[in-house]
Amino acid sequence: QVQLVESGGGLVQAGDSLTLSCAASGRTFSMYGMGWFRQPPGKEREFVAAINWSGTDTDYLDSVKGRFTISRDNAKNTMYLQMNSLKPEDTAVYYCAARRGTAARTATYQYDYWGQGTQVTVSS
Repeated sequence: QVQLVESGGGLVQAGDSLTLSCAASGRTFSMYGMGWFRQPPGKEREFVAAINWSGTDTDYLDSVKGRFTISRDNAKNTMYLQMNSLKPEDTAVYYCAARRGTAARTATYQYDYWGQGTQVTVSS
Protein backbone atom coordinates (compact mmCIF):
# COMPACT_ATOMS: atom_id res chain seq x y z
CA GLN A 1 0.00 0.00 0.00
CA VAL A 2 1.26 3.47 -0.92
CA GLN A 3 -0.14 6.78 0.27
CA LEU A 4 0.53 9.85 -1.83
CA VAL A 5 0.28 13.50 -0.80
CA GLU A 6 0.66 16.33 -3.30
CA SER A 7 1.70 19.84 -2.41
CA GLY A 8 2.86 23.02 -4.11
CA GLY A 9 -0.23 24.07 -6.02
CA GLY A 10 -1.51 27.61 -6.06
CA LEU A 11 -2.58 30.66 -8.05
CA VAL A 12 0.00 32.08 -10.45
CA GLN A 13 0.10 34.31 -13.49
CA ALA A 14 0.77 33.20 -17.04
CA GLY A 15 4.49 32.77 -17.61
CA ASP A 16 5.24 31.96 -13.98
CA SER A 17 6.75 28.77 -12.62
CA LEU A 18 5.55 26.34 -9.99
CA THR A 19 6.92 23.11 -8.56
CA LEU A 20 4.63 20.35 -7.36
CA SER A 21 5.78 17.68 -4.93
CA CYS A 22 4.38 14.24 -4.25
CA ALA A 23 5.43 12.61 -0.99
CA ALA A 24 4.96 8.86 -0.77
CA SER A 25 4.72 6.63 2.25
CA GLY A 26 6.29 3.21 2.45
CA ARG A 27 9.72 1.69 1.96
CA THR A 28 9.22 0.53 -1.61
CA PHE A 29 8.87 3.88 -3.37
CA SER A 30 11.79 3.10 -5.66
CA MET A 31 9.94 0.05 -7.01
CA TYR A 32 7.06 2.09 -8.43
CA GLY A 33 6.64 3.85 -11.70
CA MET A 34 5.15 7.28 -11.04
CA GLY A 35 3.08 9.79 -12.92
CA TRP A 36 1.40 13.16 -12.87
CA PHE A 37 -2.12 13.63 -14.20
CA ARG A 38 -4.44 16.61 -14.25
CA GLN A 39 -8.15 17.29 -14.49
CA PRO A 40 -9.16 20.65 -15.96
CA PRO A 41 -12.55 22.07 -14.98
CA GLY A 42 -15.34 20.14 -16.66
CA LYS A 43 -12.96 17.75 -18.40
CA GLU A 44 -11.65 14.25 -17.89
CA ARG A 45 -8.42 13.45 -16.12
CA GLU A 46 -5.46 13.45 -18.51
CA PHE A 47 -1.87 12.30 -18.49
CA VAL A 48 0.82 14.94 -17.95
CA ALA A 49 4.13 13.20 -17.24
CA ALA A 50 5.54 9.87 -16.12
CA ILE A 51 8.84 8.57 -14.80
CA ASN A 52 10.24 5.09 -14.32
CA TRP A 53 11.60 3.72 -11.05
CA SER A 54 15.13 5.01 -11.55
CA GLY A 55 14.34 8.30 -13.21
CA THR A 56 16.10 7.30 -16.42
CA ASP A 57 12.96 7.18 -18.55
CA THR A 58 10.33 9.91 -18.77
CA ASP A 59 7.33 10.69 -20.93
CA TYR A 60 5.29 13.87 -21.38
CA LEU A 61 2.05 15.16 -22.79
CA ASP A 62 2.93 16.95 -26.02
CA SER A 63 1.58 20.29 -24.85
CA VAL A 64 3.90 20.38 -21.80
CA LYS A 65 7.10 19.16 -23.45
CA GLY A 66 9.87 21.69 -22.98
CA ARG A 67 7.96 23.43 -20.17
CA PHE A 68 7.44 20.73 -17.53
CA THR A 69 10.06 18.43 -16.00
CA ILE A 70 9.28 15.36 -13.93
CA SER A 71 11.86 14.02 -11.49
CA ARG A 72 12.12 11.88 -8.39
CA ASP A 73 14.31 11.46 -5.35
CA ASN A 74 14.03 7.89 -4.16
CA ALA A 75 16.02 8.63 -1.01
CA LYS A 76 13.32 11.14 -0.02
CA ASN A 77 10.35 9.13 -1.33
CA THR A 78 9.34 12.19 -3.33
CA MET A 79 8.45 12.99 -6.92
CA TYR A 80 8.41 16.46 -8.44
CA LEU A 81 6.88 18.32 -11.35
CA GLN A 82 8.69 21.51 -12.27
CA MET A 83 6.32 23.64 -14.35
CA ASN A 84 7.68 26.63 -16.27
CA SER A 85 6.04 29.09 -18.64
CA LEU A 86 2.63 28.25 -17.26
CA LYS A 87 -0.41 28.97 -19.41
CA PRO A 88 -4.08 29.44 -18.47
CA GLU A 89 -4.84 26.10 -20.13
CA ASP A 90 -2.63 24.41 -17.52
CA THR A 91 -5.27 25.24 -14.92
CA ALA A 92 -6.41 21.97 -13.33
CA VAL A 93 -6.31 19.78 -10.29
CA TYR A 94 -3.02 17.91 -10.47
CA TYR A 95 -2.76 14.36 -9.16
CA CYS A 96 0.24 12.17 -8.56
CA ALA A 97 -0.06 8.44 -9.06
CA ALA A 98 1.98 5.30 -8.45
CA ARG A 99 1.85 1.98 -10.23
CA ARG A 100 2.89 -1.53 -9.18
CA GLY A 101 5.41 -1.73 -11.96
CA THR A 102 8.71 0.00 -12.56
CA ALA A 103 8.09 1.48 -16.01
CA ALA A 104 6.67 4.87 -16.91
CA ARG A 105 3.14 4.61 -18.28
CA THR A 106 0.62 7.14 -19.59
CA ALA A 107 -2.87 5.71 -18.97
CA THR A 108 -4.88 6.22 -15.80
CA TYR A 109 -5.86 2.55 -15.62
CA GLN A 110 -2.19 1.60 -15.38
CA TYR A 111 -1.88 3.28 -11.99
CA ASP A 112 -2.88 1.74 -8.69
CA TYR A 113 -2.55 4.54 -6.13
CA TRP A 114 -3.61 8.18 -6.31
CA GLY A 115 -3.15 11.29 -4.25
CA GLN A 116 -5.93 13.68 -3.33
CA GLY A 117 -4.85 16.33 -5.81
CA THR A 118 -3.61 19.91 -5.64
CA GLN A 119 -5.16 22.86 -7.46
CA VAL A 120 -3.12 24.85 -9.95
CA THR A 121 -4.72 28.01 -11.32
CA VAL A 122 -3.00 30.12 -13.97
CA SER A 123 -4.45 33.54 -14.61
CA SER A 124 -3.99 35.37 -17.90
